[in-house]
Amino acid sequence: MDVLDQGTEAGELAGFAERIKTETDAAHRTTEQSRFVGDLLAGKLTKEGYAALLVQTYLVYEALERAADAHTADSVAAPFIAPELVRLPSLAADLEFLLGPAWRDQLVATPATAAYVSRLEEVAFTSAADFVAHHYLRYMGDLSGGQIIRRMLERAYGYEVDGLRFYIFDQIAKPKVFKDEYRAKLDAAPLSTEEQARFIAEVNLAYGLNGGLFADLEADIDRYLVK
Repeated sequence: MDVLDQGTEAGELAGFAERIKTETDAAHRTTEQSRFVGDLLAGKLTKEGYAALLVQTYLVYEALERAADAHTADSVAAPFIAPELVRLPSLAADLEFLLGPAWRDQLVATPATAAYVSRLEEVAFTSAADFVAHHYLRYMGDLSGGQIIRRMLERAYGYEVDGLRFYIFDQIAKPKVFKDEYRAKLDAAPLSTEEQARFIAEVNLAYGLNGGLFADLEADIDRYLVK
């Protein structure tokens, strides 16, 4: 068997979770190249810059977690919905810490965030598979790279708990175990080959939407640079 054949066989044997990771890696890496996020994690942006990111993040999670409520009885989506993942209360606490009690007055979507929320409204409420695709990208990211972001924000801005609650999952004692179980659920999800392909396409789309959110913030980055 030549190398190409070996690669094909390995691909055929890979579980769905591994396929998702492999087939969305390029989109994931592109999203990670945001200057806005890079400058934030380097401590080059003001508190207001960080708050601007959390405002847009809040709007995305508000739509996603409403969609979760619509799927609690669905056989495909329900296994992934867990109360310990819910982020809205933590985001609200962080925004109040950063912006004060009138933080809700600043919940204004950028064009890219509006497009992101529109996509969630379009597919995440009616398609369990599309919902899980967006759920996967957000929460698995929060439990993985999000924890690195948390530590970098701690170093850059001196936050410990307040301001970082979004990244703190108090109710998940062992994130690795939780993520392994999540991947096992993806492997076991009752999705056809066509549905799996659509799922992966939706994850790639979601990475693009997330990249657009960063790009909108980057377009206004001068106002957030530390002088």
